[in-house]
Amino acid sequence: MTGLSLILVFVLAIALMIVAISKFKIHPFIAIMTISLLLGLVAGIPITDRTVDGKKISGIASVIGAGFSGTFSSIGIVIILGALIGSILEATGAALKLADLVIKLVGRKRPVLAIELMGWVVSIPVFCDSGFVILNPIRKALVNRTGVSSVAMTVGLSSGLFIAHCFIPPTPGPIAAAATLGIGNNLLMVIALGVVCSIFPLIAGVLYANYIGKKVKADDEADAGLVTKSYEELVAAYGKLPNGCNALAPIIVPIILMAASSIVAMAKMSGGLANLFTFLGTPIVALAVGTLFAILQLKTSGKIDKFYELTNDTLKTVGPILFVTAAGGVLGKVIASSDMVTYIKDHATVLSAMGIFFPFLLAAILKSAQGSSTVALTTTAGIVAPLLPVLGLGSPVRMVLACMAIGAGAMTVSHANDSYFWVVTNFGAMSPDRGYKTQTVATLVLGVAAMVEIFILSIFLH
Repeated sequence: MTGLSLILVFVLAIALMIVAISKFKIHPFIAIMTISLLLGLVAGIPITDRTVDGKKISGIASVIGAGFSGTFSSIGIVIILGALIGSILEATGAALKLADLVIKLVGRKRPVLAIELMGWVVSIPVFCDSGFVILNPIRKALVNRTGVSSVAMTVGLSSGLFIAHCFIPPTPGPIAAAATLGIGNNLLMVIALGVVCSIFPLIAGVLYANYIGKKVKADDEADAGLVTKSYEELVAAYGKLPNGCNALAPIIVPIILMAASSIVAMAKMSGGLANLFTFLGTPIVALAVGTLFAILQLKTSGKIDKFYELTNDTLKTVGPILFVTAAGGVLGKVIASSDMVTYIKDHATVLSAMGIFFPFLLAAILKSAQGSSTVALTTTAGIVAPLLPVLGLGSPVRMVLACMAIGAGAMTVSHANDSYFWVVTNFGAMSPDRGYKTQTVATLVLGVAAMVEIFILSIFLH
């Protein structure tokens, strides 16, 4: 099958995948793999490997295997190490220390901005769901101390966590999307543009949090007795927190190493020292070094005996993410192996006109339909990767912008099919209807604000 009929089948396949995940509650891994197989067969990929005119054509089984293994080999270890660093930061209280540093930097007179930036920093290595649970006692303590709206603080914290979760590695979603798009070895640029692209949504998040905080009230709004732990009690529960340098090292050191590697590459340096920096700046090695600093942090905090348990729990957590990510890679490989990309390239006027908005809209549709930002990021990246040149997003910096556009779409929107929605509403002491007015609308605001900034950047960055 070729031409327009193949495009229609592809659209139908994506629709079926969304319905399977959201309506029939089929696991994303099963849904994506099944749709990939069916789409490959309908698209005319042969059922076995064959040779035509001396050219080897891979069968559907080989295509699926290549897509699956290729994704694992490129980002599997990176995802595991990034998640392990986050788990250790949680266990040692370093995440709390990072939050404290943000409060000192911003000041107590701007509690909503402080809690948003706190969430943004903490969510770089820590999943937004667990980050909200960790920081919620501080949110409640700050509400009690400052008298600010509980809803405003909830939306501020949720926004900060969500922005970093969708934009900035080593969070698994952005790492997986970057690798699928072919920029996995340029994570420093992904991180840098992720920080830049956070500006508009951070501003929008604070503005909306303050606005909705005047319109909607939470159950814990006026009752200080519901504050279960003060900040001091929470810190005491961890014992002595790591100092600022120890808390930052697992995050900062990998960034520095990747920066050094990028500088070596840009300067076209050679020799033993250059090779060493290139080696250390490889994302897998850089995050491995960051993990060593995290383990040292665990040792100095007297919790090294928890390392086995933390590692085991981390592997259980990232396992589903790894498999869904690999499934997204399979879908992308199937699409790339069909004639659809060639047809689109030959008839790309309308698609090219959408440009940077195409990955945003596709990710937003997938996010809204099935709930997981990580699934939206990885699946959209697999679909978009073969189309980047057609969309005018073929240069390295524009590929990173495409990754950011996917991240913005993956924010849009969080509602009842998203576990994060329930974390925010339950810990924020809000009913589901209030959750739609706060969390759901806030994520829409974040996604649109982010996309506006990305579009502006795309005008100047080529």
